[in-house]
Amino acid sequence: KLAAEFPSEDIFLITASPVIKAVTNFKQVSKTLEEFDVEEQPSSLLEKRYPNIRVIQSGVKQLKSDEHKICTEDGKEYIYEKLCLCAGAKPKLIVEGNPYVLGIRDTDSAQAFQKNLAQAERIVVVGNGGIALELVYEIQGCEVIWAIKDKAIGNTFFDAGAAEFLIPKLTAESRETPIECKRTKYTVEGIEEKGRPTAACDKLGSALGPDWHEGLHLKGTKEFSHKVHIEILCEVKKIHLQQEFIQLQQTSLTFPKGEKDVEPDEVLWPVYVELTNGKIYGCNFIVSATGVVPNVELFLDGNNFAVGEDGGLKVDKHMHTSLPDVYAAGDICTAAWEPSPVWHQMRLWTQARQMGWYAAKCMAADALGESIDMDFSFELFAHITKFFNYKVVVLGKYNAQGLGSDHELMLRCTKGHEYVKVVMQNGRMMGAVLIGETDLEETFENLILNRMDLSAYGEDLLNPDIDIEDYFD
Repeated sequence: KLAAEFPSEDIFLITASPVIKAVTNFKQVSKTLEEFDVEEQPSSLLEKRYPNIRVIQSGVKQLKSDEHKICTEDGKEYIYEKLCLCAGAKPKLIVEGNPYVLGIRDTDSAQAFQKNLAQAERIVVVGNGGIALELVYEIQGCEVIWAIKDKAIGNTFFDAGAAEFLIPKLTAESRETPIECKRTKYTVEGIEEKGRPTAACDKLGSALGPDWHEGLHLKGTKEFSHKVHIEILCEVKKIHLQQEFIQLQQTSLTFPKGEKDVEPDEVLWPVYVELTNGKIYGCNFIVSATGVVPNVELFLDGNNFAVGEDGGLKVDKHMHTSLPDVYAAGDICTAAWEPSPVWHQMRLWTQARQMGWYAAKCMAADALGESIDMDFSFELFAHITKFFNYKVVVLGKYNAQGLGSDHELMLRCTKGHEYVKVVMQNGRMMGAVLIGETDLEETFENLILNRMDLSAYGEDLLNPDIDIEDYFD
């Protein structure tokens, strides 16, 4: 976007990675919903398309904002007129530096995970967001103990009702063939294995799109297809290596077969997880899928950035940080403007793309002394993804975020087919969760954006016998 806005200026892209992420197969599904694939491409492709872009492959060592200077790890310095920080976020690991704890947020860590899983008989998954959800669904032939701190699965994206709708899919023994999927897809460039540096926890990969498990062979050593046991309302209290566990003289549990059927485990495992509910399970390794933290440390040193509560660099409605000529976009930043009543920030690929594009527009407007309006994509929170092979669309305050008790929910659910939930406040639709092929996303998007009073329709709003799309066309 910057290269197109300033064809005669030099645009530098400084990145530690040998490949860049490109958005391909972009499709505008509705006014605010968009679908696209994410591909890793050699940086030379970008330089070919835009002769004024130079990709500098090196990690950043330091930002000297008062001198308008970036120092890279290869000892070079670059002076900037305007700078945008897009360094993303890194996995929030339950413990640092334990060889049995794997964090997953990027293609490299997903590959490491696949290698470990091939020898695994039991793993413990900790976390309740999108990656944990997809992971648990995709793993076959391996016992999975899934520890979540909430009452229901997938709390980041939906409520207990939606979780109940999805759970039968988790325990189903046979799997239908996955439908050909057309969302954010990750491919890893075929860089020779030996030439590819392994991703240590402190190395930063790029965040996974919602399809990261496609094409990865997620199968453990056991022959059964699906075994998942969910431990709710608990967190990891302590992790014990085998020797420590033996000295503890505690009992660990076998994989639960029924509600009451909990037996002591005779097997010796490489690592043990003690949960806050008092249970201890042995396993081959632990997957930490507990979200991300903005990757800011490097830039804070010597620079007086305003930082948000979630650790991101605060940006105003023109993507400006608190320092002159420094902007930020994507997972590294925290939106510190007064948001629209139906938008909130969430560290997702869709928002990273929108913020990057809008930050470039703001940088251009500032450089040319022009004024600029807030981009339309920040009017309504809208995200489309796929869980357990169902299409999932979330709109607005889909979990009644920040609405307090002053709201009501309407539900329509057909087991195994669709789940529709709308969040209403004072007769107006504030948010929605759509699971399955409901075809309601565009209608609901318009109803939320138009702030139309729907009290007159009452329950009929979700009546399956009324074609609501035609009604509000």
